[in-house]
This record gives sequence, C-alpha cells and structure tokens, in this order.
Amino acid sequence: MPSHHNNHLTASLRSSTTISTQSFTSRLILLLTLLPLSLAALAFILQWKGNSDFMMDPITANSRWAPQGSHIQNHEIFPGMESSVLSPKAHKSSDCSSLGIGGAPSFPYFRDWKFDFQDDLRPKICITTSTSADLDQILPWMFYHKVMGVMTFFLFLEGKAASPKVSKVLESIPGVKLIYRTKELEEQQAKSRIWNETWLSNFFYKPCNYELFVKQSLNMEMAIVMARDAGMDWILHLDTDELIHPAGAREYSLRQLLLDVPGNVDMVVFPNYESSVERDDIEDPFGEVSMFKRNYDHLPKDTYFGMYKESTRGNQNYFLTYGNGKSAARVQDHLRPNGAHRWHNYMKTPNEVKLEEAAVLHYTYSKFSDLTSRRDRCGCKPTTEDVKRCFMLDFDRSAFIIASTATEEEMLNWYREHVIWGDKDLRLKLLRKGILTRIYSPMVIIQGLRESGVFSSVIESAPTTLSRDKFLASVDSSNSSRAVASESMLSRKTNKSRENQATARKVLGLETAAASHEAAVPPLSPPGLLVEA
Repeated sequence: MPSHHNNHLTASLRSSTTISTQSFTSRLILLLTLLPLSLAALAFILQWKGNSDFMMDPITANSRWAPQGSHIQNHEIFPGMESSVLSPKAHKSSDCSSLGIGGAPSFPYFRDWKFDFQDDLRPKICITTSTSADLDQILPWMFYHKVMGVMTFFLFLEGKAASPKVSKVLESIPGVKLIYRTKELEEQQAKSRIWNETWLSNFFYKPCNYELFVKQSLNMEMAIVMARDAGMDWILHLDTDELIHPAGAREYSLRQLLLDVPGNVDMVVFPNYESSVERDDIEDPFGEVSMFKRNYDHLPKDTYFGMYKESTRGNQNYFLTYGNGKSAARVQDHLRPNGAHRWHNYMKTPNEVKLEEAAVLHYTYSKFSDLTSRRDRCGCKPTTEDVKRCFMLDFDRSAFIIASTATEEEMLNWYREHVIWGDKDLRLKLLRKGILTRIYSPMVIIQGLRESGVFSSVIESAPTTLSRDKFLASVDSSNSSRAVASESMLSRKTNKSRENQATARKVLGLETAAASHEAAVPPLSPPGLLVEA
C-alpha cells in the first residue's frame, strides 16, 4: 500500500514538472515574439515623431545651433530662419542645372529655412563685392554666407551678373542691394575724394587688374555709406570665389565669431587659404574642392620655410595668387577702404587683430576655364613687359601669356604642371606636415542647400521681368563691361582730368590725419625664402 502511494506521488510530481516546463517555454516564446514587435513599433513612433517635430521644424528643433546673443522672442534662432522668399511647393527644374535638386535630400532641414533677418539679430554683418559671375557661382556663395550669418549684400554688377536673366533673380532675394555699373554710377564715382588722395594713386590710370583694384575701392567706399545707412555693424569685401571659414568660433558661424571680438577691435584679418585642386576637370569648385594650402600666418615658421620648395612645385611663389588675406571692419565714422584687402580710417590707425584659426578660402584657378576667362577680360599684349603693367602678381602674368599664346593642349599641360596636385605621395607628405589641409564644411553646407532645392526655388520665385529702369540699367551695365581691349568708361573719364587731379593733390597737400596717408594694400604674395634670413 505505501509503495502504491509513493508511485502515485512520483507520477504527480513528474506531471507537474512537465506542465511547468511547457508553461515557461510558452511564455519565453511569447516574450521573444513580442519584444521585437514592440521595439519595431517604438522605432516607428520615434521616426515619425522625429520627422514631424525635428526635421520639419528647424526653428524649435535647431535652436541649439544659434549663436549666443541672437535672441528673438525668447528663442535662439539660427541665422536665416525668420521669413523667406522660398516656396514650400515642389521645385521644378531650372535653367541652372547645377543649382537643381539632388536625388535624395541629405539636409531636409534646409528646405524650409528662411533667409532674411530680424532687426534685433546682432551683430549685423554685410558683404560687398564687385562681380561679373553667373548665378551658378553667385547663389551658392551668397546663401552659404547667409547660413554663416550675413544679413545684407551690396552687389556691384557688370557682365553676366548684370544681365536681366541674372539680376532679376538677385533682385528678388531679401537683403540684396544691386548696384549696376552705369554711366551715372561712373560719373558719381569720378567725383569721389579718393581721386584727390594719395593712398590709392599708384594704381590710377593702369589697365586690367589695376583698374579693377581701383574700381573695387570705389565700390567699397559707396558700400560703407550704404552699410552705415542700413545700420550694419561689420562690413567685409569678398570676391565671389571666396568663402569665409569661421574656424575657432564656438559655433561654425561668422556671426558668432564677430560677436566674440572685443569691443576695442576695429578690424579683423582673415588669412587666406588657397584651393589646391586635384583634377583638371573641376566644374563646381565649391562642391568638388576640399583640399587647401594653409597660410603662412597659420603655420610654424620652420615648417613653412622647410617645405617651401616642395610646396611651390616650381612656381614663383608659395601661393599662386595673393597671400595677405581679407578683412572685416566695424562700421564706424571715418571708415574708408584701403584697397580690396583692407580697411582703414581717416582719423586714426585702426586696432587690427589677425585671426589665428578662421580663414578666407580662395578658390583660385580651380577650373581650367579660369585661364581663358581671365585672358578674355584683359586687352594687354602677351609680352613679358606689357603684362607687368596689367597684373600685380607673377602667376597671373604667366597664366595670361600662356592663355594668349599656347594651343589648347599646351595650355592643359601647363595647367596640370603648375596648378593640379596630381602627385599623391607629395599630397600626403604635405598633408601630414600641415601645409595642406582638408576642409569639408563649406562643401557640405552648399551641397545641402542645393539638394534641398534652395537655389532652384529662388530662381523659380523670381519675377519674370525687371522694371523698366532696372532693365535699362542692367542692359547698360552688361554691355558696357564687354569691351575687352579698351579701357572702361570710368578710366576714360578720369584720365581726361589726370593733370587737374595731380595738381589738386599738390595744392591740397592732404595735411589731414597721418593715418589717412597709409598706402592701399594690394594683393601680396606670401613670404619667400629670402625672408627667412
């Protein structure tokens, strides 16, 4: 009897154990099934919420990117998010194919960005430039600097830039002021006080680059007045092949960089880095060039001079073109240009600071076609002596002679030898030494703007026609700049009064503040090997 009872108890325990095991297994399988489904549902919810709240609402989601000190309605707004000419509708293709939308937007938060600015954003920054470029260069240049915090642009237009097709688009963009090179403008600038002063006189009545240098200075003088009237805090002069690289700032922002400048500083100098192209088929420098040669001011002296010969590769100088950077100045009383690279003051010597990390990226000779385009803008003879009166820098002189005398094949071979960085081993060596550097930020920002349809939207939203006065001004400006071999209207006019102005300078004596006598700063090459001694 006891034996039978024990057997029954053992069987019951086995049955109970089996049921418990099966129950545990079932629960485990159920848990393993529900867990991935729950994670998938959570991921879907997060993705949906991110797309709706973060990516499509840059004003609230990206406030952490706004430079400190830029407060609007208790929110920090990233430059250019306040109101817009951009339309949220789908963008069609435009005539400027390189400005169109890419396949998959990698920066969807650019799509609804707004690129005009509220009055209480500080500091207020403006850029002035003299350009004959087309939209495929001007729009990326302009909107990149809008992202950097630039509020206003004073564009002095001629050539392609002044054509109705281009100017009607530029005119439609908030914060852009267009000034056409008309006869009236040249007559107004012929009355400038600059002609009766000595600081720019060494550049008067000379062709090509000298004439451009004077024209830029006269335009800068007018831009100072417009900047003061517009309530600007800072003004820069940049060409449309130059981008500000605000390295060293707490945010990648020109506004943040200038916000941190001490109040007693009148001018900051951005040393320039020069594009170092690796192919001869570059079409879009802003989108294809990432390698730059660093400035002398940003390199150890031993490294610069120790690697000088390898860095120049047989060219006359360390840089192909200028090496003395560009500057930004506070808009204040008695401010004047000091050539295209610097600003000065009639009443004092400005307190100037050279930036240790930030730079101007100069995309010079980055396209093979730059050889012929520079040649076509100048009517000088391609001789060793004549180019000296037309160009200030050695490489520009050599390039002009080659472009004027060589065949297409000879030009390409020369371009590959003197401009293209085709030697991989040399590139790597100079990258390790810090002579060359990779900078991707401008490329990424401009590509994001392009893929998000910013450029094509601006083109499509522009009016179909200009007003009659502006149309006539644009035609006049566009046509007047096409006379390649002759001097400009301004040069002809002022040349007639050359003797009178020279006499006026002698009579006046210009006994004003000593600071106003400092000569204009031309484009200068970086230090050569002889400087080391």
